[in-house]
Amino acid sequence: MKTQLSRRESGFTLVELLVVIAIIAVLAGAGFAAGNAAIQKAKKTTALATCVALESAVNNFSTEYGSMPTALTTDTAMDTKLNITDFLNVVLGIETASTPLNTRGIKFLSAKEGKANKNGLIYNSAGTTVTGLFDPWGGTYKVMLDCDYDEKVAPKPKGGGTLVTLNGRKAAAWSDGADGALTGAGKSLDDVKTW
Repeated sequence: MKTQLSRRESGFTLVELLVVIAIIAVLAGAGFAAGNAAIQKAKKTTALATCVALESAVNNFSTEYGSMPTALTTDTAMDTKLNITDFLNVVLGIETASTPLNTRGIKFLSAKEGKANKNGLIYNSAGTTVTGLFDPWGGTYKVMLDCDYDEKVAPKPKGGGTLVTLNGRKAAAWSDGADGALTGAGKSLDDVKTW
């Protein structure tokens, strides 16, 4: 008489499948965290490069024309959305009738074109003038200009903490970072600045 041996069918049990799914979920979570950290670091690097380009544009303008790219006479923080006629269009070589400061139309600033008010220059619908220069988080850049020509600037980031006077500088540029506001006790740890 033959006895039947009980054989297990080939395949995975529910417990084995759940263990594999849990392992994949843990690995995916770790990968997403590392990926997000890398993305944020890349955004900070992009913002810093733009800040350095803005500061360099002001210095080059000053060398070329012997003045600041604005007609103001006191140290002023320019915003790359609000003060575009007074500052941004001038360093981009886009002259308007009201601001004939860059009479030779020299392009001192080179920046990539952004999308949806993020990460670059945004042009008007006709593509003829700039409506703003935005950081990777959608905020604007700020540039403190030495309009009184004493080679001292005192930039004022939103979360900059103690006010710092920078000697021997014609300009300082910064972005308020991802949060665009204060974090912690009076300091913005995610600010990107050239000093």
